[in-house]
Amino acid sequence: MSPSASAPEVVVIGAGFAGLAAAACLAQRGYSVTVLEKNDGPGGRARVFEAQGFTFDMGPSWYWMPDVFEQFFARFGHRPGDFYELVRLDPSYQVIFGPGDVLPVPAAMDALRRTFEQLEPGAGARLDAFLAQAGYKYEVGMGKFVTKPGRSVREFADPRLLVDAVRLDLLSNMRKHVGRYFRHPKLVELMEFPVLFLGATPQNTPALYSLMNYADLALGTWYPLGGMHEIVKAMVRVAEEQGVRIEYNQEIEAIEVANGRATGVRTAAGLRPAGIVVAGADYHHVEQHLLAPEHRHYSPKYWDTRTMAPSSLLFYVGLKHKLQNVEHHNLFFDEDFNQHAHEIYEAPRWPAKPLFYACVPSVTDASVAPAGQENLFLLIPVAPGLSGDDEATRQRYFDMVMTRLERHTGQPVRDWVIYQRSYAHRDFKADYHAFKGNAYGLANTLRQTAILKPTLKSPKVDNLYFTGQLTVPGPGVPPSLISGQVVAGEVEKEFPIPKPGAATPTGAGAHNVSYSQR
Repeated sequence: MSPSASAPEVVVIGAGFAGLAAAACLAQRGYSVTVLEKNDGPGGRARVFEAQGFTFDMGPSWYWMPDVFEQFFARFGHRPGDFYELVRLDPSYQVIFGPGDVLPVPAAMDALRRTFEQLEPGAGARLDAFLAQAGYKYEVGMGKFVTKPGRSVREFADPRLLVDAVRLDLLSNMRKHVGRYFRHPKLVELMEFPVLFLGATPQNTPALYSLMNYADLALGTWYPLGGMHEIVKAMVRVAEEQGVRIEYNQEIEAIEVANGRATGVRTAAGLRPAGIVVAGADYHHVEQHLLAPEHRHYSPKYWDTRTMAPSSLLFYVGLKHKLQNVEHHNLFFDEDFNQHAHEIYEAPRWPAKPLFYACVPSVTDASVAPAGQENLFLLIPVAPGLSGDDEATRQRYFDMVMTRLERHTGQPVRDWVIYQRSYAHRDFKADYHAFKGNAYGLANTLRQTAILKPTLKSPKVDNLYFTGQLTVPGPGVPPSLISGQVVAGEVEKEFPIPKPGAATPTGAGAHNVSYSQR
């Protein structure tokens, strides 16, 4: 779409999911949009790289909440299938509790009920009850709450929303909620695992987030053939169809502000004028390093007291032979779940005996590895802000994981390694300016929900907005997609493009038509 002649120039900082979503939506509405990306390709944490015939997704590897992707592409007259082929994984994943102790999680609900029933009599029926309530939370949470910009309590003043809020279990926690339905330790860990990446222990995570169990067990685990970066490529294509310009290797050095308004962004090449700035880069970095002190809303103390979601120690591994006894997604819960969570959230340290996750996408997709070889992605959740991220530490954990993987597969896995690359805190900081080297953003705790998250619009710079995993609605790929759309709606409300012959609004807030109604 060609931008309107009267459209303000929008500069979006960062070509991650949130930045691309915001850019595409604004360009569709007639804004002139340029995305400036620090790295040499799009995707942010969902970048991709190739080595020795292997294609490695660098970050997200779980495709949950397919409806969110469908709704995004539908805005532009597309379906996900226009860009990539989705396959549903069955089993969705498997959980390894110890040698020979493996729990596959079936995709079919009847098989899933039987799995629960075999572990705990009566648990099959209770699973139905649990998922019925979780489904309500998903419908209300995703339909009514996560799309709120979170700028005022008045957004939640509707009595119907208050009734929904009570039913969403905001004041209970996941540990208690899961315990009302299940007693078997394997089922408890299975139901609690999705919150491990939300930024708190199950005891400190609102029971609202059982909606993640609905996304997991009811909506299913999917995979886009070619890898998760296929979603990024699709979003780039959609954005460019709308007229968005994307420029890479464009590090932002400063946001210039005059009279309370951003006038542009400065790069090594000079000033890029802007009528509106949407920051999809790390919120802390943008606010604390790209803005002059007088234009910052939050203090260093504020940021230091935020509860961050975990960082990750990642390994991208190419193997010269195929693995046995593995699925696409494998959760190694063969060590103490509670101890590892404690070492992430309550007493941050390098974990003694961490849980870990192994993704083997070549089980599903032959295109990501040479014939007869295996693509292996390993992830250990670790606390953000840890010191000691050195090669010796990374190698120690690699050896630890290899030992457990060899025990599970019965194969000499480390002898088969023909490619190995690690990634952790210092890389997240260097590549994304990630605050404390975090991988997932701000934790979804009760005190960091909705209006208690960092605001999506700067209170001190009238035309500066924020999007992504450190503001509403929170961390993860689907929330980032939603975040970009929400911020686009706020821009459109406050800086509408004047219609021909209409008076030009005098400032932000002059237009109050919601994005969803346009």
